[in-house]
Amino acid sequence: MRYALVDCDNCYVSCERVFNPSLEGKAVVVLSNNDGCVVARSAEAKALGVPEGLPFFQLAERFPDHEIHALSSNYTLYGDMSRRVMNILRQHVPEVFVYSIDEAFLMLEESPYAPTDFKAWGEALAAKVRKWTGMPVSIGIGPTKTLAKLASKFAKRYPAYHKCCVIVTETQREKALALFPIGDVWGIGRRHAARLTAKGIRTALDFTRLPGEQVRRSMSVTGLRTWLELHGHDCITLDNLPRKQTICTSRSFPVMLTSREALSTPVAAFAARCAAKLRRQQSMAQVVTVFASTNPFREDLDQLSLSSSVSLAAPAQSDPEIVRAAIEALDQCIKISQRRLEDSYIEYQNEPQGMGLKPGDLRWKRAGVIVSAIVPEWELQTSFLDIPPVLKQKLQAMSAVADKINAKMGDETIQVASALREADPETGKALTFRNSILHSRRSPFYTTDIRDIIEVL
Repeated sequence: MRYALVDCDNCYVSCERVFNPSLEGKAVVVLSNNDGCVVARSAEAKALGVPEGLPFFQLAERFPDHEIHALSSNYTLYGDMSRRVMNILRQHVPEVFVYSIDEAFLMLEESPYAPTDFKAWGEALAAKVRKWTGMPVSIGIGPTKTLAKLASKFAKRYPAYHKCCVIVTETQREKALALFPIGDVWGIGRRHAARLTAKGIRTALDFTRLPGEQVRRSMSVTGLRTWLELHGHDCITLDNLPRKQTICTSRSFPVMLTSREALSTPVAAFAARCAAKLRRQQSMAQVVTVFASTNPFREDLDQLSLSSSVSLAAPAQSDPEIVRAAIEALDQCIKISQRRLEDSYIEYQNEPQGMGLKPGDLRWKRAGVIVSAIVPEWELQTSFLDIPPVLKQKLQAMSAVADKINAKMGDETIQVASALREADPETGKALTFRNSILHSRRSPFYTTDIRDIIEVL
């Protein structure tokens, strides 16, 4: 058995460069929603020392002598470009497992190529993806998924590999492990990496030299699987690939919101997004958490940060169930905020920033929804306290149909009514999720909106 891990290099930045070649060779960063902070960097930006998560307003202050191109995130474009890359991969192997927006595992057990040809095969595939889509990819090939992912890191890091690194022989495996830091190994979390480093385990090779029983005791069966994979034993199945244990959708608002009604609309939209992500990874969640906070940079305003959780009777993945729970959690947050302000009402009125305000007039700047207690949809444990099974099936089927329509006709063609935003003054239609946030530096939707297709004159 052989696996290939295909990884899109600097995915978000590469998508932008496909349609704006003038960005090639320049320092480029992609910002989070509402242009808050850096979430993706080009190799040139990384070389300058631009850290991930840097607030956008600090970019010019920290790097005054460098020209850095900052772009708003365009997830619609990135998702469509990812789809095009994955479609090319499916033409070459019988089975493709899409692991994330920029990564996919290819199963090569039925490949017609001999093992000695995998290097040339990988280089040719990487060249084809670049030619057909403009996206640069790095390919790692190995006998296990962990070694394939490790090999892809080498293919990305060293140009001499020509975008494909193969780890097949025992000599190749040991050399690669000796050069690979323990903290970069797939499946080794930060806490385990810190503990291992403190004990002198600095490379993947050092880790493989530990006794297997010791690894199991200190890192459970998950760590043992990683240890076995690094030894060349294929033991991580597709079902055991790391699955998101929590899913979060959150945003900062362009303007501060002061009422429960204004806050409930984005919260409902966030909840619907989380539900769609659950269905995409064939999962269900039993706990829905809503959090909201004021603007920490406005010291002249009262500050508050709250969260509240609602446990469902049984795991769910449909829009109505997740949204209903999120609104219930939001109402709990609002009640808590009002109670806290009322408890200190007299003192609050005596403060300069509180003059003229009433309890509950907090100005919310950010909110989000987190779904947790996630289980595979085929492991659903029903409860007599939950909604009737027939109704639950109908809600799931309705959400699945909405997903298909939105995939074909565009995001939010169909959405829950509670997530509808105010009307766009130009079209008269409700603003969509992607257009209701700050995106002054966003590129056009080159591949999904006919109005943004590039014209060649």
